Amino acid sequence: MLTRIARTAVARPRLVVAVALLLMILCGVIGATAHSHMKSGGFVTEDLDSVQASQYLSDHFPGSEPNYVLTVSAEDVPNSTAARDAADHVLAVLRSHPEVSGEVQSYWTARPDLKQAMLSKDRKHALILVNIEGDDAELPVRAAKLSEELQVESGPVTIKAGGLAATFSDINTQISKDLIIAEAIAIPITGLLLALVFGSLMAAALPVAIGLFAIAASLGILRVLTALTDVSIFALNMTTALGLALAIDYSLFIVSRYREELTAGATPAAAVIRAIRTAGRTVVYSALVVALSLSALLVFPQYFFRSFAYAGIAVVAAAAAAAVIVLPALLILVGHRIDAGDLRAPMRRLFRLAPRTEKEPRQTAWYRLVIAVMKRPMSIALATTAFLLLLGAPFLGVQFGYPDDRALPADVASREVGDILRTEFNADLASSATIVLPEFRGSAAEIDTYARELSKVPDVPAVLSSAAVYRNGMRVAAGVPEMTDPQHGAYLSVATALDPYSTAGGDQLDTLRTVAAPSKALITGPGALNQDSVTAITGKLPLAGALIAITTLVLLFLFTGSVVLPIKALILNILSLAATFGAMVWIFQEGHLSGLLGFTATGTLNLAMPILMFSLAFGASMDYEVFLLSRIREEWLAGPKTTEGNTEAVAMGVARTGRIFTAAALLMSIVFLGVATSGVSMMKLFGLGCALAVISDATVIRGLLAPALMRMMGTWNWWSPKPLVVLHNKFGLDEAEDAAHDASKRLDSASV
Repeated sequence: MLTRIARTAVARPRLVVAVALLLMILCGVIGATAHSHMKSGGFVTEDLDSVQASQYLSDHFPGSEPNYVLTVSAEDVPNSTAARDAADHVLAVLRSHPEVSGEVQSYWTARPDLKQAMLSKDRKHALILVNIEGDDAELPVRAAKLSEELQVESGPVTIKAGGLAATFSDINTQISKDLIIAEAIAIPITGLLLALVFGSLMAAALPVAIGLFAIAASLGILRVLTALTDVSIFALNMTTALGLALAIDYSLFIVSRYREELTAGATPAAAVIRAIRTAGRTVVYSALVVALSLSALLVFPQYFFRSFAYAGIAVVAAAAAAAVIVLPALLILVGHRIDAGDLRAPMRRLFRLAPRTEKEPRQTAWYRLVIAVMKRPMSIALATTAFLLLLGAPFLGVQFGYPDDRALPADVASREVGDILRTEFNADLASSATIVLPEFRGSAAEIDTYARELSKVPDVPAVLSSAAVYRNGMRVAAGVPEMTDPQHGAYLSVATALDPYSTAGGDQLDTLRTVAAPSKALITGPGALNQDSVTAITGKLPLAGALIAITTLVLLFLFTGSVVLPIKALILNILSLAATFGAMVWIFQEGHLSGLLGFTATGTLNLAMPILMFSLAFGASMDYEVFLLSRIREEWLAGPKTTEGNTEAVAMGVARTGRIFTAAALLMSIVFLGVATSGVSMMKLFGLGCALAVISDATVIRGLLAPALMRMMGTWNWWSPKPLVVLHNKFGLDEAEDAAHDASKRLDSASV
């Protein structure tokens, strides 16, 4: 199949390139508006109690759960005429918008005995609370329009927008800006490094061209997906980064193999076909591993995860297709000019260095390192494993939290509002828990008793109900009659002095649930949403992990014919990712590098990010594992089937791929580090985490732990029970012909 594709590209290279160029332009045009059709939420599903409670409030008590908060700020707000005039204008505008549901609450319109809760302790900020109707796609757009109309950034009176709706809107805007910055950083640096690795501008340009095609394809695919299903805005950065990284990686290996074949004396046409039959086939297997790792996200019902699976699988397919279809055509058009624009000789003359000579694999540092490791495999394996486990230890104390405005930079309006609510008010009204009693048909006395008991829960500043307002079990104000309806039940608002995503906030929520209610009670609010979503997500983790493990083991068995190597690869990847997750807890949850990296530590991690990182980084790590095992297996098939032959195969496989692997890992990590420049902390975590996973896999795992374990296992690396040998002979990847070809024309030259 791949040979036929390569021959077609060799026969009609201009047609293939022209079609690819048209597709790239078409995808770019289609995908230009992808971000405006994507959604910010997707972390919860409609069957959760907290979501059902919110929907019940929206249907029967409109405006009771504000998701848009405006701060009106001035010196001495209560006595400021300018602040009152500005507030009147805001209230008039809000009441004119049909998407604003229910009554608008404000300091200026609240009852005298309740209004103090909407005034900051320093008397410089007063609140206006609004509920905007709309789903995850409509809400940010409507909030953005309102903010543009209402916000006042300077003057004696300033007005800024916050709350859930404004936060999602600001996250959308920030991510769209960050994507442009990330690509502006990653692509030029990637091109420069490729030029240094290859020593040729022409050879470096080809992976960049395939990468640009992958980015355009990614955007086009995302735009099409938005017309078919809900797609998270967070998928925008991940899929474009993944498309660029994989396209460059795949192109790098194929171009390297092509140059190797040319050096061995092959014609350009023969070199292209040979490169696709070897490196290209490995690319396809690698793409399958990455795609299947991402497909495990489909087990989660939240569209946040499912959109990553749909988009990720499509982008991996696009990157692989570009590498095995478009790249061969480009290579034929380039031919022997692959080394045009050679930078190595001029650079060496400039710095007065001796002319560069190609080293044989046995003369490389990678060969010497692996041989040294395999002389003392047990001690190195134990020391390396202990080191990775030590790095992963902080993950044992991980705490998960729902993303809020603190994911944004400190100078973004919704973040500023959130900081004011957390620090300047006795209770953050945007973090209150709302208890819904949809079946309540009882008396006011029952509500009164329930509210009184709720107010006795530690760190609850006040409980607002239709019967009364309570603090520490004491009645402090009259109730709000509208909070009970004879036909539709009742609801109560429970303020909190705690971070709803913290351990203490979760414990407080559990305590509230234990208070005896007069009827069935559903709790909503940030804390409840976080608790429900974490429970729902973690319930699917075993299934997702099992699917990733099983598909990886099956694919690597078909690729290697061994049952030992797939298990080893799985264990090594888990060790590498455990170390990465531990580092992420230490950095982002505990905040040790918050000043350097420019984010605010909240004491929690967004659960979605480790799951995405696991799926993607696991696939990327297996990507390198497949390429490494491919080269080691070639050496094994061409050499003696002895312990010494296994040792030499491992050393030669690493030596032949060492320079290219290092370059590929560096390039992929740069792409992910481009994502880490994002102003949104969860994307910063995602980019940095994936970069660290790739780097650790390409250094500690490939250079130390993998060779040590393969030396310890010797010829058992290649063992399979007889029934599975028969199965592999029938369905697996058979490289016997290729190994014989390599043995007959083998060169002891570096693979560059």
